[in-house]
Amino acid sequence: MYVNIRTKVGDLMEFMPYVWLGLAVVLAVVEISTTQLVSIWFVIGAAATAVCSATFLKGNIVLQILVFVLISAIMLVLTRPLVKKLRKNEIVNTNSDRNIGKTGVVLVDIDPETGKGLVRIGNEKWSAKSKDNLRIKEGSNIRVLAIEGVKLIVEAQNERKD
Repeated sequence: MYVNIRTKVGDLMEFMPYVWLGLAVVLAVVEISTTQLVSIWFVIGAAATAVCSATFLKGNIVLQILVFVLISAIMLVLTRPLVKKLRKNEIVNTNSDRNIGKTGVVLVDIDPETGKGLVRIGNEKWSAKSKDNLRIKEGSNIRVLAIEGVKLIVEAQNERKD
């Protein structure tokens, strides 16, 4: 039994526009499911290749792949400045960030073993832990170095004088 391979490949090439459209849909779903632009360029490349494979690139898979790669790359290059402008990576300070660098007083001993400690910065009370895991006694002056979650990271300024 003789099977003409060219005929079989030609039959498969008729479905290439659907393959490219399917790829575009899958990539679009990936794009929609993420919060960042990761595959929009490939969605456009696959959709454009689907149109090309249905019209003038019938039967030439190499040219179809080349069109996909070129259109995706061109879209990436053309839209990169726009994407950079839309995605400003600015750090937005919260209200608690204003406490970094301020000084305060220890209200309850900062104990690295128990993880407990309480300080007052201005009129606010905060849970605190020491930067170097040292015990800081009640009444000591501290300076805020950072914030981790809801705790201030502090260092002792000077010991309490009794």
